[in-house]
Amino acid sequence: MAINLITKCHGCSSVFNLSHYFYSFFCGDSSDFDDNSDVIQGLVGYRFNQYLAIEGGYVNFGDYGNSLSNAETDGYTAALKVSYPIVDRVELYAKGGQLWYSTDYDVLGFSGNKDDEGVFAGAGVAFKVTDRFLINAEYTWYDAGITVENVSNGADTDTDFKQASLGVEYRF
Repeated sequence: MAINLITKCHGCSSVFNLSHYFYSFFCGDSSDFDDNSDVIQGLVGYRFNQYLAIEGGYVNFGDYGNSLSNAETDGYTAALKVSYPIVDRVELYAKGGQLWYSTDYDVLGFSGNKDDEGVFAGAGVAFKVTDRFLINAEYTWYDAGITVENVSNGADTDTDFKQASLGVEYRF
């Protein structure tokens, strides 16, 4: 699955648009929520220069769990992305930021919804097909059970989303 997020920008030469195919791994303290799922994500961002960019996005982690306990999570992200061109057509990058998410869950017939926030970090490589069109391979870790405040306090967490992705990027 892939989703294309089309943006219109007047006078912006450094805005980029991404669509990705994802495969996510959900890991928790209990094997009840260990699962694999397809994920849909769309990103839009602004490159300040060849090294620094910001990104905002929507991510739908899909359904995960089993017959006794299952959930569906989606949310919005904001990130700082740092890139480093290693040769003319290849860039390495790392990014980190904040995830605001909502989870609909059903555990033994009890249903509910939880809104929360967490941090995430990722790294990848981008291959320039042309100066404007790139293909990306990325690995991202989402800590969906922790907030920025808890990170500064050294708190532990229960749930991680680990995501491997292939995507395309178009630079305006």
